[in-house]
Amino acid sequence: MKAPAAHQVLAVLSHLARQAGPIPAMVIARDLELPRSTTYELLTALEMGGFVVHLADERRFGLGLAAYELGTGYSRQEPLQRVARVPLARLVDRTGHTAHMAVMHGREVVYVIEERAPGRPPLITDVGVRLPAQLTASGRAMLAALSSAQVRALFPDQAAFVTRHEVGPGSLSALRRLLVETRRRGHAVEDGEVTPGFASIAVAVLDRTGHPAAGVAVTFPWAQGGEDLEVVIVDEVHRTARAIASRIDGRADPTAGRR
Repeated sequence: MKAPAAHQVLAVLSHLARQAGPIPAMVIARDLELPRSTTYELLTALEMGGFVVHLADERRFGLGLAAYELGTGYSRQEPLQRVARVPLARLVDRTGHTAHMAVMHGREVVYVIEERAPGRPPLITDVGVRLPAQLTASGRAMLAALSSAQVRALFPDQAAFVTRHEVGPGSLSALRRLLVETRRRGHAVEDGEVTPGFASIAVAVLDRTGHPAAGVAVTFPWAQGGEDLEVVIVDEVHRTARAIASRIDGRADPTAGRR
């Protein structure tokens, strides 16, 4: 297969993976700016390989079993955790506070790494814990990197919003306002909505397509906060997110050798 065709195949698979459900071929062609004939040729080849399934009754295409097997293989090998652990440990060294990384799973986040700072108390962000994405700094950072349509698909109605301490966005309009502010600020914040007395600052780790692969955050006691500390944490979390993103994409780590 020629390189351009390979790029197109990957683009189709990546696009399908970002959707809330199966979509028509014409939508794929439009979104990826591909000729209709090329789109159908790519989908046919992917369907033959099991990477795409054609829902004839709905006239839509979705990911197939082979794509699921790729995803489970990725989970077994845990490459994201492997490439992120050292940058996260350096983040703890530089800030003196506990850091963690989470990934999106539906409208929840799942914590995949926690690096606890020496002498700091345990947090709820232990590995494997799931929390509502809209309440956490990591989740907000990742949600802010999604399109409005994707956010709406994740939070279609009032029942989708869950709170822990009767605080946090309780509607789609409130979540949208929060995400607008997150984009404007360049990082996400959470103050007492997960654990009273603790605040978090987070930045999304973006892949080559701009999709949020993960969220990196530092959590610290609210009483120890302050403008100077927050500036340091924001800078260091951004630095760590960039370092992890560069490792995911196989580029040189811009923070290598600087501790």
